[in-house]
Amino acid sequence: MNHRFKGPEVGLFLNGENTPIFLKKFSFYKKIFAVDGAFYYLNKLGVSVDYIIGDLDSLLKKDIPSENNFIYTYDQRYTDFDKALNIIYKKGFLNINVWGGSGKEQDHFLGNISTALKYKKKLSIIFHDEYYYYFLSEKKTFFNHKKNKKVSLFPFPKVEGLQTHGLKYSINNGFLKIGGNIGIRNESNEKRIEIMYKKGELLIFIEK
Repeated sequence: MNHRFKGPEVGLFLNGENTPIFLKKFSFYKKIFAVDGAFYYLNKLGVSVDYIIGDLDSLLKKDIPSENNFIYTYDQRYTDFDKALNIIYKKGFLNINVWGGSGKEQDHFLGNISTALKYKKKLSIIFHDEYYYYFLSEKKTFFNHKKNKKVSLFPFPKVEGLQTHGLKYSINNGFLKIGGNIGIRNESNEKRIEIMYKKGELLIFIEK
């Protein structure tokens, strides 16, 4: 998936269940940021971390290598994910790939999506797990992808005036709403996918 802004991409690793296993994907990240306990699994995978962010609730200070930059963030009004996004933005990075954002406690997953919505206008945030990319869409989104891959459209909480091109089950002036019609388990049948809507917020899941 392509990010919205020009410039380098960074990796942000959270302490969720769906942690990364493909090391080659990270070689082109300009910087690697880890939130608290995520440092441990990255260290086991042999991934070099540039910045560790957190309040030491999942990480022992003695375990932090001296060459790493540790950014202490105690403010309990915000989640570690929220604080990490703010720090990354202040460092001038706009394109963020998030790993470990789902799994374990599912309320954290929903909270991460809500936080991503807060930063949607000023950051390009793409979540990754082993099987899917997912992100909050702009009102006009275009991307190229392989045919016969799952594409799910999920309203957050509703979407009006939805139109799609390149999906097996096309939608024209659709209305999606949590608790009503939602657009999950669709499928790409062309290489170029176009998704547009007029109002609301749309979460797009794309099978890798």
